[in-house]
Amino acid sequence: MNFSGKRYLDYSSFIKLTFGERVQKISLDIGFSCPNRDGSKGYGGCTYCNNNTFNPDYCQPTKGIKQQLEEGISRFATKYKTQQYLAYFQAYTNTYSDFESLKQMYDEALSVPNVIGLVIGTRPDCISDEVIDYLSFLSKKHFISLEFGVESTLNKTLKKVNRCHTYNDTVATFNKCKNRGFHLGAHLIMGLPGETKEDLLNHAIEISKLPIDTLKLHHLQIVKKSIMASQYNRNPEDFQLFTQESYIQFITEFVALLRPDIVIERFISQAPIDLLIAPKWNGLKNFEMVAKIDKKMEAINTWQGKKYKSISINK
Repeated sequence: MNFSGKRYLDYSSFIKLTFGERVQKISLDIGFSCPNRDGSKGYGGCTYCNNNTFNPDYCQPTKGIKQQLEEGISRFATKYKTQQYLAYFQAYTNTYSDFESLKQMYDEALSVPNVIGLVIGTRPDCISDEVIDYLSFLSKKHFISLEFGVESTLNKTLKKVNRCHTYNDTVATFNKCKNRGFHLGAHLIMGLPGETKEDLLNHAIEISKLPIDTLKLHHLQIVKKSIMASQYNRNPEDFQLFTQESYIQFITEFVALLRPDIVIERFISQAPIDLLIAPKWNGLKNFEMVAKIDKKMEAINTWQGKKYKSISINK
């Protein structure tokens, strides 16, 4: 149990321990694409994807980085007077450009007052040694977090959802990025088509072998204007979507298998109701779901790493 009383390492406690105060992420949309959208690896993007499901309305690629950050900061500054900020390069693949352009973008974000670091979301097949070296350089003075969309540890699933990279790519990239001074994060989607409960629980075992600092989880959601929406409409029997109750139970089992020093950044992320097709959980807020997970873990007396089997991690 950590100092917050939770039975797992939670992200808000990690932030407070790291910075000693509240730090808020400000999302950015720079207009990046992805290699499975523009034809360099494939077309159509990931089958589950509609990026509008997680972009705040101040995130518009027609606006510059400085403007997006200042507008985002102004929204939070009225609530919390003394907090600092992380520039969150969120939409699509935020290392998918030439090095000089990326360097200019990252530098611009860090030049905005009270922005103390970067969080960069990307794919494991879209980062160069040059970018890794530069992020390592920036991490000497700033907090730098690099988040990779892993989504699944199964190659058959990655192929089915049109990721256009393998889990082998993921492992190789994490090993290339380890011990470079910046934080490493991973993102997994629970319940992609064709994956059994055994497959999903095995993700915890496999992801624990990577040199990651943080992990984001969420259940599969079918959203409008995604390829998967059409697949779901045609063949809903191909999808085993979580109910609230089954997901809470699943998470308690997943966390018990997870390496105990991984910070869990989130358990769920819910798409806007106007875009969500399924599953619909009666408008339950994220924090309410987390409270239910906390209560369930206490009720069955489990905790992060309870069933974790130690393996050699070169972090």
